[in-house]
Amino acid sequence: MRVEIAPKGAAAVRRGHPWLFREALVRPPRDLEAGAVVELMQGAEVLGAGLWDPTSPIAVRVHERPDTARGGRVPRLDVGSFARRIEAAIARRSALFASDHTTAFRLVNGEGDRLPGLVVDRYEHVAVVRTDGDAIAAWTDRLVPVLAKVLAPRGVRSITLRDVQERDPKGAKTSLLHGEAAPERLTILEHGMKMEVDLARGQKTGAFLDQRENRRRVRALAPGRRRALNLFSYAGGFSLAAVLGGAKEVVSVDVAAGAHATAQRSFRANDIDPSPHRFVTADAFDWLEKAAAGGERFDLVVSDPPSFAPSERALPKALAAYARLHRLCAAVLAPGGVFCAASCSSHVGLEAFLATLDDAALGRSDLVVQGTFGPPEDHPTLASFPEGRYLKMVVLA
Repeated sequence: MRVEIAPKGAAAVRRGHPWLFREALVRPPRDLEAGAVVELMQGAEVLGAGLWDPTSPIAVRVHERPDTARGGRVPRLDVGSFARRIEAAIARRSALFASDHTTAFRLVNGEGDRLPGLVVDRYEHVAVVRTDGDAIAAWTDRLVPVLAKVLAPRGVRSITLRDVQERDPKGAKTSLLHGEAAPERLTILEHGMKMEVDLARGQKTGAFLDQRENRRRVRALAPGRRRALNLFSYAGGFSLAAVLGGAKEVVSVDVAAGAHATAQRSFRANDIDPSPHRFVTADAFDWLEKAAAGGERFDLVVSDPPSFAPSERALPKALAAYARLHRLCAAVLAPGGVFCAASCSSHVGLEAFLATLDDAALGRSDLVVQGTFGPPEDHPTLASFPEGRYLKMVVLA
């Protein structure tokens, strides 16, 4: 099936952007099934090949572009082309995780590995697949044998699918695709730090693997810090990192009480008694206001909230929320303290995020930016795809 692309959309495809929105198509096809292969055209020029999605605003995910090594021809989009891309993506990780100090990382990062819509994360012997959109979901059954063939020699014994529509009565979000049954929970290593992961009901594919290097960064910042605060703490990864780094007391704040239980089990797995530390079930904004009014101060503050900007329309409200949050964090940060502020909102660029951390926003003028950090190496991005550079961590001291 050939699809004609408007000039603006064609320019984006030429730059390598992997998404084509419906309005970028001259005449969107009718009655085309999800996952159908479409040839992308501008006039007589073939720009690439992609998968059709009849329901998403992203009508086509672009998987293949002209190959200069083949005289500019567009490679055939089929299971074989997926296999080559998957093998290349996994090979990129071989040098990154050659040791056994880290046993959880991303194997396939969707658009960043030129496999739009497909994410595969590894947790010890379990690979968790997550699909974004009906187009790639329609190919899942065909891709499982490819994944099994590539991953089995690497010690993966289970492949599960995340966020299936049919969930079990206990609320599990996974179903088995291949191999032996996966455990609901398991303990992974992250630069030697043991962390419990809830594969059945946890966020993302079980854990926020994109914050792995930032957790190591917090651990390196923690020596000499008496009190640390972890806001939106979830399963306590930053809290655990701060304690292992030397923080004497860590306060973890999250609305989910169940996540605190996971955090405490991770503490014990690392031979740390959780009892000297506080696990608070509360709204972070409300808790910060009371903590500031009560004179609480912390030598290390980590703020890693959920996305405040799910759409471009939500951006002004999101920036206001970040500014309010950061001002409250600054109010409880002790003199000489370190503030680590994170955002996972793709619609919030780095410069806009930094504007919520300037002197006026924080209400103090003693902090400087010591570093800004993005996604780790196992979360690669495309130069043409700013949406892939969603994660930002700013360290101020």
